Amino acid sequence: MDQRPRLDDVAARVGVSTASVSLVLRGAPGPSAETRRRVLEAAAELGYRADRTASMLARRRRHLLGVMLDIRNPFHAELVEEIQAEADGVGYEVVLSTLTRHRDEARAVEALLDFRCEAVLLLGPDVADGRLGELAVQVPVVAIGRRVGDDRVDVVRSADHLGVAEAVTHLTDLGHRRIAFLDGGRGAVAAARRRGYRDAMRRAGLQDEISILPGDHTEEGGIRAGRLLVAAADRPTAVVASNDRLAVGLMDAFVRAGLPVPEAMSIVGYDDSTLARLAHIDLTSINQDAPAQARFAVRAAVQRLDEGREQRLEMVLDPHLVVRGSTAAPP
Repeated sequence: MDQRPRLDDVAARVGVSTASVSLVLRGAPGPSAETRRRVLEAAAELGYRADRTASMLARRRRHLLGVMLDIRNPFHAELVEEIQAEADGVGYEVVLSTLTRHRDEARAVEALLDFRCEAVLLLGPDVADGRLGELAVQVPVVAIGRRVGDDRVDVVRSADHLGVAEAVTHLTDLGHRRIAFLDGGRGAVAAARRRGYRDAMRRAGLQDEISILPGDHTEEGGIRAGRLLVAAADRPTAVVASNDRLAVGLMDAFVRAGLPVPEAMSIVGYDDSTLARLAHIDLTSINQDAPAQARFAVRAAVQRLDEGREQRLEMVLDPHLVVRGSTAAPP
Protein backbone atom coordinates (compact mmCIF):
# COMPACT_ATOMS: atom_id res chain seq x y z
CA MET A 1 0.00 0.00 0.00
CA ASP A 2 1.21 3.53 -0.89
CA GLN A 3 1.83 5.35 2.43
CA ARG A 4 3.27 8.50 0.93
CA PRO A 5 1.81 11.74 2.35
CA ARG A 6 -0.95 13.16 0.17
CA LEU A 7 -2.20 16.66 -0.54
CA ASP A 8 -5.11 16.28 1.88
CA ASP A 9 -2.66 15.21 4.62
CA VAL A 10 -0.92 18.57 4.28
CA ALA A 11 -4.30 20.36 4.24
CA ALA A 12 -5.41 18.57 7.41
CA ARG A 13 -2.14 19.42 9.19
CA VAL A 14 -2.54 23.14 8.41
CA GLY A 15 -6.34 23.31 8.67
CA VAL A 16 -6.97 24.70 5.19
CA SER A 17 -8.57 23.34 2.01
CA THR A 18 -6.72 21.13 -0.45
CA ALA A 19 -7.31 23.85 -3.04
CA SER A 20 -5.34 26.32 -0.92
CA VAL A 21 -2.49 23.81 -0.47
CA SER A 22 -2.40 23.23 -4.21
CA LEU A 23 -2.20 26.98 -4.88
CA VAL A 24 0.71 27.36 -2.46
CA LEU A 25 2.66 24.42 -3.87
CA ARG A 26 2.14 25.70 -7.42
CA GLY A 27 3.15 29.24 -6.44
CA ALA A 28 -0.21 30.56 -7.62
CA PRO A 29 -1.71 33.79 -6.23
CA GLY A 30 -4.44 33.74 -3.58
CA PRO A 31 -3.29 32.41 -0.19
CA SER A 32 -1.84 34.82 2.36
CA ALA A 33 1.85 34.90 3.26
CA GLU A 34 1.10 33.23 6.60
CA THR A 35 -0.85 30.42 4.92
CA ARG A 36 1.99 29.88 2.46
CA ARG A 37 4.51 29.62 5.30
CA ARG A 38 2.44 27.11 7.25
CA VAL A 39 1.72 24.98 4.17
CA LEU A 40 5.37 24.81 3.15
CA GLU A 41 6.43 23.92 6.70
CA ALA A 42 3.80 21.17 6.93
CA ALA A 43 4.79 19.76 3.56
CA ALA A 44 8.43 19.61 4.65
CA GLU A 45 7.57 18.01 8.01
CA LEU A 46 5.41 15.34 6.38
CA GLY A 47 7.87 14.69 3.58
CA TYR A 48 5.25 15.48 0.95
CA ARG A 49 6.40 15.20 -2.66
CA ALA A 50 4.13 16.02 -5.58
CA ASP A 51 3.02 13.12 -7.76
CA ARG A 52 4.64 14.04 -11.06
CA THR A 53 2.30 11.83 -13.08
CA ALA A 54 -0.75 13.41 -11.47
CA SER A 55 0.72 16.86 -12.05
CA MET A 56 1.18 16.14 -15.72
CA LEU A 57 -2.41 14.95 -15.98
CA ALA A 58 -3.62 18.02 -14.13
CA ARG A 59 -1.83 20.29 -16.57
CA ARG A 60 -3.46 18.61 -19.55
CA ARG A 61 -6.16 20.93 -20.87
CA ARG A 62 -9.68 19.61 -20.50
CA HIS A 63 -11.51 22.43 -22.28
CA LEU A 64 -14.54 22.11 -20.01
CA LEU A 65 -16.73 25.05 -19.04
CA GLY A 66 -18.94 24.41 -16.02
CA VAL A 67 -22.37 26.05 -15.96
CA MET A 68 -24.59 26.38 -12.89
CA LEU A 69 -28.29 26.94 -13.60
CA ASP A 70 -31.69 26.76 -11.95
CA ILE A 71 -33.40 23.82 -13.62
CA ARG A 72 -36.81 25.40 -12.96
CA ASN A 73 -36.00 28.66 -14.77
CA PRO A 74 -36.89 28.68 -18.49
CA PHE A 75 -34.66 31.70 -19.14
CA HIS A 76 -31.69 29.76 -17.78
CA ALA A 77 -32.49 26.97 -20.22
CA GLU A 78 -32.32 29.47 -23.09
CA LEU A 79 -29.03 30.85 -21.83
CA VAL A 80 -27.53 27.35 -21.60
CA GLU A 81 -28.53 26.57 -25.18
CA GLU A 82 -26.78 29.74 -26.35
CA ILE A 83 -23.74 29.04 -24.15
CA GLN A 84 -23.42 25.56 -25.62
CA ALA A 85 -23.51 26.96 -29.14
CA GLU A 86 -20.81 29.53 -28.31
CA ALA A 87 -18.64 26.92 -26.57
CA ASP A 88 -18.90 24.57 -29.54
CA GLY A 89 -17.59 27.35 -31.74
CA VAL A 90 -14.39 27.77 -29.72
CA GLY A 91 -13.69 24.10 -29.03
CA TYR A 92 -15.01 23.81 -25.47
CA GLU A 93 -17.47 21.38 -23.93
CA VAL A 94 -20.10 22.34 -21.34
CA VAL A 95 -20.80 20.56 -18.06
CA LEU A 96 -24.11 21.44 -16.36
CA SER A 97 -24.82 21.48 -12.64
CA THR A 98 -28.34 22.29 -11.53
CA LEU A 99 -30.05 24.03 -8.63
CA THR A 100 -33.20 22.36 -7.29
CA ARG A 101 -35.31 22.57 -4.15
CA HIS A 102 -32.88 20.16 -2.51
CA ARG A 103 -29.58 21.22 -4.10
CA ASP A 104 -28.06 24.60 -3.31
CA GLU A 105 -25.39 26.68 -5.02
CA ALA A 106 -22.53 25.32 -2.93
CA ARG A 107 -23.26 21.73 -3.97
CA ALA A 108 -23.80 22.71 -7.60
CA VAL A 109 -20.47 24.53 -7.79
CA GLU A 110 -18.63 21.76 -5.96
CA ALA A 111 -19.82 19.29 -8.59
CA LEU A 112 -18.36 21.47 -11.36
CA LEU A 113 -15.02 21.58 -9.54
CA ASP A 114 -15.14 17.80 -9.11
CA PHE A 115 -15.43 17.52 -12.89
CA ARG A 116 -12.25 19.67 -13.10
CA CYS A 117 -13.94 22.35 -15.17
CA GLU A 118 -11.42 24.98 -16.25
CA ALA A 119 -13.86 27.86 -15.67
CA VAL A 120 -17.36 28.21 -14.26
CA LEU A 121 -20.26 30.29 -15.58
CA LEU A 122 -22.86 30.95 -12.89
CA LEU A 123 -26.37 31.96 -13.98
CA GLY A 124 -27.91 34.41 -11.52
CA PRO A 125 -25.88 33.33 -8.47
CA ASP A 126 -27.13 34.49 -5.07
CA VAL A 127 -23.98 33.72 -3.06
CA ALA A 128 -22.15 36.67 -1.50
CA ASP A 129 -19.56 38.59 -3.54
CA GLY A 130 -16.73 37.49 -1.27
CA ARG A 131 -17.53 33.82 -1.78
CA LEU A 132 -17.53 34.32 -5.54
CA GLY A 133 -14.13 35.99 -5.23
CA GLU A 134 -12.78 33.04 -3.24
CA LEU A 135 -14.02 30.68 -5.94
CA ALA A 136 -12.31 32.85 -8.59
CA VAL A 137 -8.97 32.13 -6.91
CA GLN A 138 -9.41 28.47 -7.92
CA VAL A 139 -10.90 28.87 -11.41
CA PRO A 140 -12.05 31.76 -13.61
CA VAL A 141 -15.62 32.74 -12.66
CA VAL A 142 -18.18 34.52 -14.83
CA ALA A 143 -21.34 35.69 -13.06
CA ILE A 144 -24.21 36.09 -15.52
CA GLY A 145 -27.17 38.30 -14.70
CA ARG A 146 -26.06 40.17 -11.57
CA ARG A 147 -23.68 42.81 -10.32
CA VAL A 148 -20.63 41.54 -8.37
CA GLY A 149 -18.42 43.79 -6.27
CA ASP A 150 -15.34 41.55 -6.29
CA ASP A 151 -12.72 42.43 -8.93
CA ARG A 152 -11.69 38.79 -9.32
CA VAL A 153 -15.04 37.87 -10.89
CA ASP A 154 -16.03 38.64 -14.49
CA VAL A 155 -19.62 39.83 -14.99
CA VAL A 156 -22.06 39.76 -17.88
CA ARG A 157 -25.44 41.22 -17.01
CA SER A 158 -28.43 43.18 -18.14
CA ALA A 159 -28.94 46.73 -16.88
CA ASP A 160 -31.91 45.73 -14.72
CA HIS A 161 -32.71 49.28 -13.63
CA LEU A 162 -33.20 50.27 -17.28
CA GLY A 163 -35.40 47.23 -17.97
CA VAL A 164 -37.72 47.87 -15.04
CA ALA A 165 -37.80 51.59 -15.86
CA GLU A 166 -38.90 50.78 -19.42
CA ALA A 167 -41.70 48.59 -18.04
CA VAL A 168 -42.90 51.36 -15.70
CA THR A 169 -42.74 53.95 -18.51
CA HIS A 170 -44.77 51.67 -20.79
CA LEU A 171 -47.48 51.40 -18.15
CA THR A 172 -47.56 55.11 -17.33
CA ASP A 173 -47.81 55.90 -21.05
CA LEU A 174 -50.92 53.67 -21.11
CA GLY A 175 -52.38 55.75 -18.28
CA HIS A 176 -51.55 53.63 -15.23
CA ARG A 177 -50.57 55.27 -11.95
CA ARG A 178 -51.20 52.54 -9.38
CA ILE A 179 -48.40 50.24 -10.45
CA ALA A 180 -47.19 47.55 -8.01
CA PHE A 181 -44.06 45.43 -8.14
CA LEU A 182 -44.17 41.67 -7.53
CA ASP A 183 -40.90 40.98 -5.77
CA GLY A 184 -38.46 38.13 -6.38
CA GLY A 185 -37.51 37.69 -2.73
CA ARG A 186 -33.95 37.35 -1.48
CA GLY A 187 -30.98 37.47 -3.80
CA ALA A 188 -28.93 39.97 -5.80
CA VAL A 189 -31.02 39.80 -8.99
CA ALA A 190 -34.29 40.40 -7.15
CA ALA A 191 -32.76 43.27 -5.18
CA ALA A 192 -31.53 45.03 -8.33
CA ARG A 193 -34.95 44.85 -9.97
CA ARG A 194 -36.68 46.00 -6.79
CA ARG A 195 -34.41 49.06 -6.63
CA GLY A 196 -35.07 49.73 -10.30
CA TYR A 197 -38.83 49.78 -9.67
CA ARG A 198 -38.56 52.21 -6.77
CA ASP A 199 -36.30 54.55 -8.75
CA ALA A 200 -38.55 54.43 -11.82
CA MET A 201 -41.67 55.21 -9.79
CA ARG A 202 -39.95 58.18 -8.13
CA ARG A 203 -38.80 59.54 -11.49
CA ALA A 204 -42.37 59.26 -12.75
CA GLY A 205 -43.61 61.27 -9.76
CA LEU A 206 -45.40 58.22 -8.37
CA GLN A 207 -43.45 57.77 -5.14
CA ASP A 208 -46.71 57.72 -3.17
CA GLU A 209 -47.93 54.79 -5.26
CA ILE A 210 -44.94 52.52 -4.61
CA SER A 211 -46.19 49.09 -3.56
CA ILE A 212 -44.03 45.96 -3.34
CA LEU A 213 -45.80 42.60 -3.16
CA PRO A 214 -43.89 39.64 -1.65
CA GLY A 215 -42.81 36.89 -4.07
CA ASP A 216 -40.01 34.40 -4.70
CA HIS A 217 -39.29 34.14 -8.46
CA THR A 218 -41.54 31.06 -8.83
CA GLU A 219 -44.96 30.44 -10.38
CA GLU A 220 -46.23 29.53 -6.90
CA GLY A 221 -45.13 32.92 -5.60
CA GLY A 222 -47.08 34.60 -8.39
CA ILE A 223 -50.17 32.54 -7.65
CA ARG A 224 -50.07 33.46 -3.96
CA ALA A 225 -49.76 37.15 -4.77
CA GLY A 226 -52.51 36.86 -7.37
CA ARG A 227 -54.95 35.34 -4.90
CA LEU A 228 -54.33 38.20 -2.49
CA LEU A 229 -54.89 40.75 -5.25
CA VAL A 230 -58.07 39.04 -6.45
CA ALA A 231 -59.49 39.30 -2.94
CA ALA A 232 -58.35 42.91 -2.43
CA ALA A 233 -60.96 45.64 -2.61
CA ASP A 234 -58.47 48.27 -3.74
CA ARG A 235 -55.90 46.64 -5.98
CA PRO A 236 -53.42 48.25 -8.40
CA THR A 237 -54.27 48.51 -12.07
CA ALA A 238 -50.88 47.13 -13.18
CA VAL A 239 -48.09 44.92 -11.83
CA VAL A 240 -44.47 44.60 -12.92
CA ALA A 241 -43.18 41.15 -11.94
CA SER A 242 -39.54 40.47 -11.11
CA ASN A 243 -39.48 37.60 -13.63
CA ASP A 244 -41.75 35.79 -16.09
CA ARG A 245 -42.42 32.86 -13.76
CA LEU A 246 -43.97 35.21 -11.21
CA ALA A 247 -45.96 36.97 -13.92
CA VAL A 248 -47.34 33.69 -15.28
CA GLY A 249 -48.40 32.59 -11.79
CA LEU A 250 -50.10 35.96 -11.27
CA MET A 251 -51.95 35.60 -14.57
CA ASP A 252 -53.02 32.09 -13.61
CA ALA A 253 -54.62 33.31 -10.37
CA PHE A 254 -56.54 36.03 -12.23
CA VAL A 255 -57.75 33.73 -14.99
CA ARG A 256 -58.96 31.14 -12.46
CA ALA A 257 -60.87 33.89 -10.63
CA GLY A 258 -62.59 34.90 -13.86
CA LEU A 259 -60.72 38.20 -14.10
CA PRO A 260 -59.25 38.66 -17.59
CA VAL A 261 -55.78 40.07 -18.28
CA PRO A 262 -55.26 42.88 -19.27
CA GLU A 263 -58.88 44.05 -18.79
CA ALA A 264 -58.80 43.55 -15.00
CA MET A 265 -55.08 44.20 -14.61
CA SER A 266 -52.04 44.78 -16.84
CA ILE A 267 -49.03 42.53 -16.15
CA VAL A 268 -45.40 42.88 -17.25
CA GLY A 269 -42.80 40.14 -16.78
CA TYR A 270 -39.02 40.12 -16.94
CA ASP A 271 -36.81 37.75 -19.03
CA ASP A 272 -38.92 37.40 -22.20
CA SER A 273 -38.68 33.63 -21.79
CA THR A 274 -40.35 30.99 -23.92
CA LEU A 275 -43.29 31.15 -21.50
CA ALA A 276 -43.91 34.79 -22.38
CA ARG A 277 -44.07 34.03 -26.10
CA LEU A 278 -46.75 31.34 -25.88
CA ALA A 279 -49.92 32.52 -27.65
CA HIS A 280 -52.25 31.79 -24.72
CA ILE A 281 -49.96 33.72 -22.33
CA ASP A 282 -48.81 36.55 -24.63
CA LEU A 283 -46.89 38.31 -21.86
CA THR A 284 -45.37 41.75 -22.21
CA SER A 285 -41.83 41.26 -20.90
CA ILE A 286 -38.28 42.62 -20.73
CA ASN A 287 -35.86 40.90 -23.14
CA GLN A 288 -32.28 40.48 -21.85
CA ASP A 289 -30.66 39.33 -25.12
CA ALA A 290 -29.70 35.78 -24.12
CA PRO A 291 -27.49 35.21 -27.22
CA ALA A 292 -25.35 38.26 -26.44
CA GLN A 293 -25.04 37.36 -22.75
CA ALA A 294 -23.91 33.85 -23.68
CA ARG A 295 -21.45 35.14 -26.28
CA PHE A 296 -19.76 37.58 -23.89
CA ALA A 297 -19.74 35.08 -21.00
CA VAL A 298 -18.02 32.34 -23.00
CA ARG A 299 -15.62 34.90 -24.46
CA ALA A 300 -14.73 36.13 -20.96
CA ALA A 301 -13.92 32.60 -19.76
CA VAL A 302 -11.91 31.70 -22.87
CA GLN A 303 -9.91 34.94 -22.69
CA ARG A 304 -8.87 34.03 -19.16
CA LEU A 305 -7.94 30.48 -20.13
CA ASP A 306 -6.44 30.84 -23.58
CA GLU A 307 -5.14 34.41 -23.65
CA GLY A 308 -4.12 34.91 -20.02
CA ARG A 309 -6.28 37.97 -19.49
CA GLU A 310 -6.03 39.15 -15.87
CA GLN A 311 -7.97 42.42 -15.72
CA ARG A 312 -11.63 42.20 -14.83
CA LEU A 313 -14.36 42.27 -17.49
CA GLU A 314 -17.85 43.63 -16.81
CA MET A 315 -20.23 43.69 -19.76
CA VAL A 316 -23.57 45.46 -19.16
CA LEU A 317 -26.20 45.02 -21.88
CA ASP A 318 -29.25 47.22 -22.39
CA PRO A 319 -32.51 45.24 -22.15
CA HIS A 320 -35.61 46.16 -24.13
CA LEU A 321 -39.36 45.82 -23.67
CA VAL A 322 -41.35 43.43 -25.87
CA VAL A 323 -45.01 44.50 -25.86
CA ARG A 324 -47.62 41.78 -26.14
CA GLY A 325 -51.22 41.32 -25.09
CA SER A 326 -50.94 41.40 -21.29
CA THR A 327 -50.88 45.20 -21.03
CA ALA A 328 -53.52 47.79 -21.95
CA ALA A 329 -54.99 51.05 -20.66
CA PRO A 330 -56.36 50.84 -17.11
CA PRO A 331 -60.04 49.94 -16.67
